[in-house]
Amino acid sequence: MDPASRPAPRQRYLVGLGSNRPHPRHGPPRRVLAAALEAIATLGPHLAASAVFDSAPLGPSRRRFANAVAVLESELDPLALLAALKRIERAFGRRPGGRRWGARVLDLDLLLWSGGPFAAPGLTVPHPALCQRRFVLAPALAVAADWRDPASGLTLRQAHARLTRPRPLPKAAGVAGP
Repeated sequence: MDPASRPAPRQRYLVGLGSNRPHPRHGPPRRVLAAALEAIATLGPHLAASAVFDSAPLGPSRRRFANAVAVLESELDPLALLAALKRIERAFGRRPGGRRWGARVLDLDLLLWSGGPFAAPGLTVPHPALCQRRFVLAPALAVAADWRDPASGLTLRQAHARLTRPRPLPKAAGVAGP
């Protein structure tokens, strides 16, 4: 077989989904995520999708978010997949240049991929804040707990445990211990 005619190898991707505004056709954020999963399925087969988790917003938004993650298999490279995810966001009514961390109908993030680290203008994989976001790690435990963050070397299970472990309160300055 001619190498040029060979299909591109399938890659696995971990995609984050978030919504905190209703959509006129799909309804509340949880239904937006269900519809977004259907749209993402056009890019390649879903291998798994997490349950939807509710989380507090980051930044100025006051509305709670519905969050989920999906494992997707696709022949697209990371930049092509990102472009396709952005097209899906626009189809759901998201416009480029919106307020950072503001309310949005749909947010799709490329979190990890089976090809390891990737960097290009406009895209860094793994997502730079992956290991600091409970609203991503909690749903990821259900579908990709053993995936490794190549930046830290931690599995997503380990990253979640580090993020959520109880920490002792700092000692007050000038106060002697027992």
